[in-house]
Amino acid sequence: MREVLRELRDWWEAGEPVALATVVDTFSSSPRPPGAAMLVGPDATVVGSVSGGCVEGAVYEVGQSVLASATAELAHYGIADSTAYSVGLSCGGELDVFVERVDRESFSELGGVADDIDAGRPVAVATVVAHPDPTWVGRRLVVRPDSVVGELGSDRAHDAVTDDARGLLDHGTTETLTYGPDGERRGEGMRVFVASYAPKPRMIVFGAIDFAAAVAEMGAFLGYAVTVCDARPVFATAARLPAADEVVVAWPHAYLRDEAAAGRVDGRTVLCVLTHDPKFDVPLLEVALRLPAVAYIGAMGSRRTHDDRMRHLREAGLTETELSRLSSPIGLDLGGRTPQETAVSIAAEIVALRWGGAGDRLTERQGPIHT
Repeated sequence: MREVLRELRDWWEAGEPVALATVVDTFSSSPRPPGAAMLVGPDATVVGSVSGGCVEGAVYEVGQSVLASATAELAHYGIADSTAYSVGLSCGGELDVFVERVDRESFSELGGVADDIDAGRPVAVATVVAHPDPTWVGRRLVVRPDSVVGELGSDRAHDAVTDDARGLLDHGTTETLTYGPDGERRGEGMRVFVASYAPKPRMIVFGAIDFAAAVAEMGAFLGYAVTVCDARPVFATAARLPAADEVVVAWPHAYLRDEAAAGRVDGRTVLCVLTHDPKFDVPLLEVALRLPAVAYIGAMGSRRTHDDRMRHLREAGLTETELSRLSSPIGLDLGGRTPQETAVSIAAEIVALRWGGAGDRLTERQGPIHT
């Protein structure tokens, strides 16, 4: 919903009903992840996408029907479906799309949810997308770390979904959960889609060199909140790093240590060490590699720099397990040379590690594209 939130809120504030179509589950090589959304507006305008173009026409028709009837619908599209060819789902994947009517009465909490998302405050929306009792479908909870708004239909279901939604929110994870009709954790029949809107994950770039500007731009493009840190004020300036959300003048190891102690480094944070100067990056990596949860730690440098760095880190007492967390030299082998090409290489490695990709050419692989 985040990608269509501005338009959705505008219509909602104007009192206009909108059909909101959301990908709630995917199978095999689906083109869009859970949470991808499309709107069918009151003037038949389409905003957003649920499949990159494959099934938008079919979803548009469902959206118009839902707008007219105010009855939510869970639609399945896939290669095994008899309509797969007609709707153009040629990728071989499958997806479930939940289409609901949104207006000020059916989703009175939308304004508060939108405020939270805009302000970077964590909030999750848990919506019943399937249930043996049709009256449950479309019921939702708005779950925050310290509060919950809404009702599902029973205390048991309410408590189970609230607890699980908070767990997903802690990790910034969006997915569909399955319960028994009354919220039984080992049961089946009720499916609840939990959309987590956590603050942006952080990318911290150390070293305000020319490559840092390109890496910061790529990080912003990927949806990270980007900080660039360097101890040298002449280099660490907003003018040299326009894509960064924050430019900090501080010793890198001290800054990272303080940020971790303050709880501002977590399992989604990526660290890019670009200084390739031992007086900066060795103390920094001593701190980084001992952090309990970081998504990625990469360090720039030649093979010789890498070997020298590893020797210093071993002398500092780091274990082989801790050293194995380091991606050095940083990035995938794309053969690039420029700062921009290097930034693509670094971004490619971050994405590959996040999703378990091998970094191979797809034309040389067999099987599904998305796993």
